[in-house]
Parts: sequence; structure tokens; C-alpha cells
Amino acid sequence: MSRRLIDIYNGLRVNEYLAETEDREDVVQPNEPECPDSIIINEAQLILAEKRTSLAALRTGIAVFALPLSVLSLLIVTSKYYDVVHVIHFILPLVILCLGLVTLGSYLVIRAVTHIRHYDRLIKTLKSKHSKVAEFID
Repeated sequence: MSRRLIDIYNGLRVNEYLAETEDREDVVQPNEPECPDSIIINEAQLILAEKRTSLAALRTGIAVFALPLSVLSLLIVTSKYYDVVHVIHFILPLVILCLGLVTLGSYLVIRAVTHIRHYDRLIKTLKSKHSKVAEFID
């Protein structure tokens, strides 16, 4: 049996194999235009799972972006209690760290938004190709 599969895989007896399995229902024929509904639903579930992951990355990016803004607003509010010249050795590393966090947060948000748009396009394409799935996906 394994030698026969190897021959089929190598393309030596593909036509014979197709002729033998032509009438069998358990073998998916290569020229069938319609995919089974389960495959379409699984594809939609996969796309929606990837979209959920991108939404989680978006949420994380917003949180990372908000942290430096909170710290800088706290520094501005309490600025009357200290002289910037005396604490510059504390403020400079803090500002550099905040810039790094703003950059990381911006990257995460931009990346997540582009991925979400891509997944929305994939879902729209899937809905237009398969009307049975369109009624279940908003």
C-alpha cells in the first residue's frame, strides 16, 4: 500500500488513481468547484481567531502607549515641587524610557490596525464567495 501511495505522490499513476476513485464519495475529487461547508466555516473561524489576536495586540499597544503619557502628565502636575535642573539625571532616563514606550505602543497599534483591516478584507471575500457563511458573519 505504501509503495502505491509513493507512486501516486510521484505522479506515476495519478490517472489510474483518479479513474479508480472517480465514483467513490469518500474521496474528494480534484475538479470539484464547491468546498465542503465545514472547511469554509473552519476558515472563517481561523480568520476570526486571528482578528481576535490582533484586537488583543491593539489593546496592549494602547495600554503601552498610555503609560508614558500618564507618567509625563504626573511629572508636569508635580513640576512646581522640584527644580528640573536639580533632577535632570532622573528626568532624562525617564523621558528616554517614555519615548521608547511610546514608540513600542505606536508600533503595536499600527500593526494591529493593519492586520485587522486585512482580516476584514478576508472575511468580506469569504462572505462574497460563499453565501451560506455570509448569513452567520457580520
